[in-house]
Amino acid sequence: MPPSDPIATWHDLLQSERGRELCAELTSAQRARRLRFGDRVLCPFLRPFFLTGDDEARVKRVAETLWALGERVARAALDRPELLADLALSDEEVRLARIDPGYRTASTAGRADAFILPDSLQFAEYNAESPAGPAYSEGLAALFAELPVMRQFRDRYDVRLYQPVAALLDALVASYREWGGRADPPQMAIVDWREVPTYSEFELLRDAFAAAGVPTIVCDPRDLQYSPSGLHAGGARIDLVYRRVLINDIVARPDDCRALLQAYEARAVCVANTLRCKIPHKKAFFAVLTGGRYADLFSDEERELIRRHVPWTALVEEARVARDGRSVDLLPYLRANRDRFVIKPNDEYGGTGVTLGWETSAADWDRALDRALAERARGWVAQDKIAVRREPFPICDDAGVTTRDMLVDFAPYVFRGRLAGFLTRLSATGLANVTSGGGQVPAFAVASKSAATAN
Repeated sequence: MPPSDPIATWHDLLQSERGRELCAELTSAQRARRLRFGDRVLCPFLRPFFLTGDDEARVKRVAETLWALGERVARAALDRPELLADLALSDEEVRLARIDPGYRTASTAGRADAFILPDSLQFAEYNAESPAGPAYSEGLAALFAELPVMRQFRDRYDVRLYQPVAALLDALVASYREWGGRADPPQMAIVDWREVPTYSEFELLRDAFAAAGVPTIVCDPRDLQYSPSGLHAGGARIDLVYRRVLINDIVARPDDCRALLQAYEARAVCVANTLRCKIPHKKAFFAVLTGGRYADLFSDEERELIRRHVPWTALVEEARVARDGRSVDLLPYLRANRDRFVIKPNDEYGGTGVTLGWETSAADWDRALDRALAERARGWVAQDKIAVRREPFPICDDAGVTTRDMLVDFAPYVFRGRLAGFLTRLSATGLANVTSGGGQVPAFAVASKSAATAN
């Protein structure tokens, strides 16, 4: 076993552990620490994801650039109606985006979903709308750091875990200061529906923020009241809203979100992420990056980074598009090359509506394209197939512990332009997300101690 192979080292050490008992202990510990998605624990796996310092540096550069490009496109779109149209925002989403939030930063918290390989790094999506998971990621890392197998692993490797919660709090407070807020500390409210499966994460964040000196409550949009004296919930006046309720819900449930929206429009409260974050959140954002129509927004260096790390993406419509240096008729091209493409709704979560051409019959692919055309106002995108990462992971199941080959979706968090940690999701299928049944593991940066000594 090479000393530089952390996966083999971990699996070798794990063989001496009590498999079924360890599974039960991890499940119990996750429930006790509120590391669950609804009633399901987040992690049925017995190994973290390991990355090198070089991996981290590669991801950091691209993810932070994507965040900066998202902010630039969000600003430019407000003055370019054709850009808003190409992103396929609805009329109500455009109206909300045009409300001045009182500060410049559209996405205080973002996350970019990536697949990293030794010779490839490609990003499938950019979540610009207050993405979930930082407290879960940190909690799982703390849990794995306490395992006996990790203590043995540290004899051979230097190990560094990520703590995105503190970085998230710093970013939220920085956005509040940019907005002009002077309360020290500000009263924060984490706002989302009380019935969402990620509610336990809100409790973890509330406790961590309060322990850091920022009083925080968790409340449902229906619990908010707005008056000339400000936005209130639970008897407290709110200075800063960490908005986890989605813009889709604000549009669909205006009565329930009325107080939040009134306070936002009156600039009576700082809201992060702002409602302008929907602009880069749309999956058509990657079409803006990879198409030639808006090349003037990006430098030569940025265009090269996009070429290398962002898959070619286009809105599904009757049109000619630039592809590999030539003009093609998009619909016939997609019908003839389904094994090279995925079709996605422009704005959905949890893998909803995603069609993988290489796993789909010609008839089903044609039906997916026909649906996308019929729903052009909603927006669907076609995107190049990208290389994905798979690794063996030990998993707890009815048989005890088995090893399975899993797809690894490696998603860096970027808070106000700085890498802050990772959400790492595993799946046995082509879609990796917790919503559709995938699992989550913590990410650790590792370096062989023998290699460090040699250097």
